[in-house]
Amino acid sequence: MPQPVRVPLHTQPLGILGSLQAGRRDVLELIPEIATHAPILSGRTGKRWHMVMDPDALRRILRDKVEDYPKSDVTKLILGPAIGNSLFVAEGEAWLWQRRTAAPVFSHRNVAALAPVMSAAADRSSARIAAAVGRGVDVFAEMVTATFEVISDVTFSDGAGFDRDAVHRAIESYIGQTAKVSLLDIIGAPPWVPRPSRMFAGAAMRDMKRVADATITQRRSTGPKPVPDLLDLLLAGEDPASHRKMTTAELRDNLLTFIVAGHETTALTLSWALYLCAFDPDIQAQARAEAQAALGDRAATVADLAALPLTRRIVDEALRLYPPAAFLSRTARAADTLLGREVRAGDTVVLPIYALHRHHALWRDPDAFDPSRFADPKAIDRFAYLPFGDGPRICIGASFALQEAVIILATLLARFRFSRIPGKDPKPVMILTLRPEGGVWLRVDPANSE
Repeated sequence: MPQPVRVPLHTQPLGILGSLQAGRRDVLELIPEIATHAPILSGRTGKRWHMVMDPDALRRILRDKVEDYPKSDVTKLILGPAIGNSLFVAEGEAWLWQRRTAAPVFSHRNVAALAPVMSAAADRSSARIAAAVGRGVDVFAEMVTATFEVISDVTFSDGAGFDRDAVHRAIESYIGQTAKVSLLDIIGAPPWVPRPSRMFAGAAMRDMKRVADATITQRRSTGPKPVPDLLDLLLAGEDPASHRKMTTAELRDNLLTFIVAGHETTALTLSWALYLCAFDPDIQAQARAEAQAALGDRAATVADLAALPLTRRIVDEALRLYPPAAFLSRTARAADTLLGREVRAGDTVVLPIYALHRHHALWRDPDAFDPSRFADPKAIDRFAYLPFGDGPRICIGASFALQEAVIILATLLARFRFSRIPGKDPKPVMILTLRPEGGVWLRVDPANSE
């Protein structure tokens, strides 16, 4: 039976040079095929590493012993210049007080209050797609546009002095220049050794930081908007333990984190979900019937979510097959034992979420598109499915992303029919996130056309 596109995992040892070539081409090519069958793998490619695919061991890394497994040095080298010591990369107390400050911002009430922005973006996206009915559309490019509209509207709602196109170009430029694996990363060179490919990157990000700082300073003086956005909520936020509030630099770094993560990951989820719906027209037709029954001719709202269970399961299955954060890594801070393997301080511990989500011991027919596997989420081991991580460092914006994805996907499926274009299937490639190389090109027709 045909399967959706997948990454060809390697079956032979790569060595240092092969690992460098694979890592620069596609980080997921560093994962061996055996990782979809084994609970743990260990080896040395310049530096000792352990690749973990076992739910109990992942629970230990992400929840029980989280302080002993901080974000890897490579992760911090790539992202630090762009997002500073914000929530995503901070450790210890620096992370804890920021998390306590930001957590209320993403409460259910606040996320639900932002849903009208998502519904409006879904309507605008529909209008753009409608102009291309009968032709091929790169739905990845369109979903990037739609989700960037959402995150910029809920972050800097007045848009004063905020050039969205420039910000988006800066993010793309930074990722393209800095996120590829360096030979120095592979051989385990210390973080203080300069990586030439990253030394001259980031001028656009520095400009963007200046613009963000000016916007934050202006908002401090003008006060909150009538309907508070993320900036207002963070400005009002305070750590309940220390009563510390974020400085302008801390606000800016966290807002940039939300902007980078908040649109990229949701755009990818939606793009892969639309590809999967085109791959299986029967499931797409079922989801369309569900969406049309709930929505009629309007965009989805937060009140519709309970009436869209299949749409939500499609989103969940897209996150399983193509998790945006498909390859995570940690640097062990202390000696430990994982599944009988010795882990030394300084070892790299890899969490290959892509392999975990396609593991043959954890999933029935793991490479198949089958949203029904999420009909009973409680039947799935919590640490077998980690699109947003878990433990105290679980993605703070997970509920925001899921709400946005269901609202936009249901709106589009109710209005259009998406079909594959022969010879144009997307190629999943991961640098910093799992992206479709060359886009996701689908033919678009009116929903009820034959």
